[in-house]
Amino acid sequence: MKLFKSLLIAPATLGLLAPMAATASEVTISDFTTEEQLAITNSRVDGLEARLNNIEAGSFSETTSASFSVDFGVGAVDGMGTTTTDPNGTEAVAAVYGFQIDLTTSFTGEDSLDISLDSGNATSTGPLGELDLNGPSTADALVVDGVSYSFPIGDKISAFVGAQGTDGSSAFTVACTYGGPSNTLDDCGNVQSGFNAMSGSSLGASYAFTDEFSMAVGYAGNGVTATKGLMTSEGLDAVGINASYMTDTYGLSATYSSVETAHAKGLDTYSDSSFAINGYFSPEGFPSISVGYEFTDIGGAAVTVDEKTSFFVGLQFDEVGPGSAGLAVGTQGSITEGSDEALMYEAYYSYPVNDGMTITPLLYAKEKTSSTDEDETGVMVKTSFSF
Repeated sequence: MKLFKSLLIAPATLGLLAPMAATASEVTISDFTTEEQLAITNSRVDGLEARLNNIEAGSFSETTSASFSVDFGVGAVDGMGTTTTDPNGTEAVAAVYGFQIDLTTSFTGEDSLDISLDSGNATSTGPLGELDLNGPSTADALVVDGVSYSFPIGDKISAFVGAQGTDGSSAFTVACTYGGPSNTLDDCGNVQSGFNAMSGSSLGASYAFTDEFSMAVGYAGNGVTATKGLMTSEGLDAVGINASYMTDTYGLSATYSSVETAHAKGLDTYSDSSFAINGYFSPEGFPSISVGYEFTDIGGAAVTVDEKTSFFVGLQFDEVGPGSAGLAVGTQGSITEGSDEALMYEAYYSYPVNDGMTITPLLYAKEKTSSTDEDETGVMVKTSFSF
């Protein structure tokens, strides 16, 4: 019975669908042309593009770029933390990481607003402190490590203003081609004149007399809190001036700075005046050599020693197989007059695995000034990713 009903219903259904299909065909052909269909399609596409543009404009600026970097470090140090009661010190293998986000925005095409966000678990005094992976926080928290704005003034002047984590010497040019990974020797002997102790606001400018010769000035102050101000007696300030002459083959720079330091009683401030000279020579077919020397006059009426010095010598081999290598020796910071000279020696090899990954083994040795302490030797590898 069901089959019989289906046979009756099927022809009737086809009879109803046939005129409907014909009508639909007639409507499609007669009521619409190709131009009208294209106009409808284009209007819909334009509407979608407008919505997407509104979403993009509200979420991220088209003039802002972001770069990311991740560093992994693994290694061990023999002799770190040695004392008379613990002659062996810390020798365990350690592993640390560092992560950084750099945001750059331009409003005119010539200026740059830069923000740096750092995270990691390394410390400067830890066993892998020489890899310089320590950021402003070691609690695995993403922290603002730098905020600055740079802009041109005319054709020859470039200026910057830093609100946080920007050195007052950011506009300075130091004549050094050595690019070692260690934290101690990466300043090429220019220790005090970099305003390293200041961590507040900063500003500076540079003037390019020619493509090779330029001069720069800088200021840094720690007037971050309400109890201290910039350029006041309550806060500490630093000022400096730098001159450099740079070519592809050789370069020379001179830097002077005056950095205020707190008096022992906390009542007055005194200034440490430093003068640093750096230079490099890069002959074709030979490794480049970089040297640096700094002299500091220690201020303050209560000090018994009034000067300290630092020096650095580094060789850079730009083409050693697929990578580059370096050898360097220098003082561990500034050595106070009359103290034993504590030197650091290092050797490294930097191998680019690809455009975004670089592996850098580092071997170094630090002299200890105490006869009871063992010299420190470190072996470590840093793997860097950039994307």
